[in-house]
Amino acid sequence: MQLADNCFTFGDRNMDLSNQEASGDVEDRRGNKGKLAAGGGVVALVIALVAGYFGIDPRVAQQVAGNLGGGQQQKGEPPADGYLKFSKQILQSTNEVWDKQFPQNFGQKYKQPQMVLFSEQVDSGGCGVAPSSVGPFYCPASNKVFLDPTFFNQLEKDLGGSKAEFSQAYVIGHEVGHHVQNLLGYNRRVEDFKKREGENSGIRLELQADYLAGVWAHHAKNKIRIDGRDIGEAMKTAQSIGDDRIQKKSRGWASPESFNHGTAEQRLKYFQKGFETGDASKRALDYFFDPGIAPLKL
Repeated sequence: MQLADNCFTFGDRNMDLSNQEASGDVEDRRGNKGKLAAGGGVVALVIALVAGYFGIDPRVAQQVAGNLGGGQQQKGEPPADGYLKFSKQILQSTNEVWDKQFPQNFGQKYKQPQMVLFSEQVDSGGCGVAPSSVGPFYCPASNKVFLDPTFFNQLEKDLGGSKAEFSQAYVIGHEVGHHVQNLLGYNRRVEDFKKREGENSGIRLELQADYLAGVWAHHAKNKIRIDGRDIGEAMKTAQSIGDDRIQKKSRGWASPESFNHGTAEQRLKYFQKGFETGDASKRALDYFFDPGIAPLKL
């Protein structure tokens, strides 16, 4: 999906962030300009993300990705549109939830991620140079979430999703979910499933990340005052980015054997389940890696 709109606007606002503190770990690189090396940045990104998910030493992946990186960027002024503050507040909300959940459920301290806002392209610091067209992503080598906010305009226009405020928070929560997976080692467990499930193995991680976004929302709902309409907008987005919906919109049919994120029904199901239960226990998370359940049957 190629982003064409370079301006960002919030959709409907219902959630209330007036009582939510802000994280100091969000960097705004929007406005930076630079030339993306032909093919190199995207290939490097794929190498590093695959390495992170499948347990390859991130230092090796980082070296390979760095060798394939793109050109240098020129710094520019980011837009004063309020998105930096919003991102800082949502990231801090996820930090507060996972700071409590990690000791309770896993007996360890949560290592908070960083987040980078960008426009057009970004050097991920370990996963190569990525264009906006890859969408929001998490780089396990740098422990950073990357987001071009104009993605939400395209999400609404081309995929039928929502750019309402909580819908955007859900996407951030999903990417932070990948960070949680990285810390807990779930991304490395996919390698064994990949051998027998092919592309479908990635569904396990993506549905678990949707579930983790729901768990965050469950525990954050009172402080950021999420209501039913907010959840409805997030559910609309979760459905819009199902593999079946995306493939049917782009080419007219869907090929389940190539799914790697889950169907619209699955993505909605697990965000909802995470929100309803708030259960971040090892038992709940291990369910997504039950070898007796095929990814498309989850």
